[in-house]
Amino acid sequence: MRAYLGAAGVAAVLLLGAASGPAVADSRSVGSDGFTIKDPRITESSGLAASRAHPGVYWTHNDSDDGAYLFAIDGRTGRTVATITMSGIGSPRDVEAISVGSDGNIYVGDIGDNLGGKWDHVWIYKLPEPKKLTDQTVRATQYDVKYADGPRNAEALMVHPKTGRVYIVEKGDDGGGLYEGPAALNPSATNTFSRIADIDLWATDAAFSPDGKQLAVRGYFGGISYKWNDGKPERQGRLSVPMQPQGESVTYTLDGRTLLYGSEGQGSEVEPVEVEGEAGDGSNSSSDQGGSGGDEGGSPFTGKAGAVGAAAVLILLFGIGRLLRRPKNR
Repeated sequence: MRAYLGAAGVAAVLLLGAASGPAVADSRSVGSDGFTIKDPRITESSGLAASRAHPGVYWTHNDSDDGAYLFAIDGRTGRTVATITMSGIGSPRDVEAISVGSDGNIYVGDIGDNLGGKWDHVWIYKLPEPKKLTDQTVRATQYDVKYADGPRNAEALMVHPKTGRVYIVEKGDDGGGLYEGPAALNPSATNTFSRIADIDLWATDAAFSPDGKQLAVRGYFGGISYKWNDGKPERQGRLSVPMQPQGESVTYTLDGRTLLYGSEGQGSEVEPVEVEGEAGDGSNSSSDQGGSGGDEGGSPFTGKAGAVGAAAVLILLFGIGRLLRRPKNR
């Protein structure tokens, strides 16, 4: 027998809930519940970074050569509260990543290579994070970047919150490398990034935790968490990455308690996954973050081949679902 709860019953339940104890204020960062990007101009959100100057605001940008634009998104509403036009730089070629440093600057990675690692140099742009969120033009500094072992395609750029050093993760077909930049970027010389570790993932973005103790690397169908270990990343386990149309971005909330995952596409969803361990302290004794399975045997979808395999599985499951679906009565 189906039970029905009348208006009086609803009122009683609400009253009992209110009487059970005082409400606990939600101390999580704004945006921790995720949000939908509402701006119709943002069709290829390829990077995501939590603002330090404006808590609850998240910076993003379009992929490829859309222009020298950055968008400040309100984590409560998903609406754009400011559009920044970068000046003092050339024409962006393939903008793929964004990170906010503890020095008060925004770092933008024009580091993609649609030719598969043929361009002999890429660029990083640095600009001060605006104090006021209004549509404005901000002058940026442009840095030439090369890799010690030759051209690479990359979509992940991170600034370490303690050292201020810039890192790039290669998007390699069978996994890629983690590249470390010089101690300080030089706008008047070529900045050479050197490979310091292997990353077993076809990486589309990465982010440091606010305390700098964790590194989260995501791909289209999975992710890996690393203990930073003073610049020597130690693999901890798999990240629970949500299924998205084209998962391109990740950032920690300012409190370090949530990872936000973004995707390309107009009206795209930014989806939250809670980080295990205490808020923002980087302590995570589990081999797996956000409720995914253990790390035995590694991630099932690593490298380009794994991503293609995962896509095939999704298509297969979708097809089976349609076959098993009962026809509607007419």
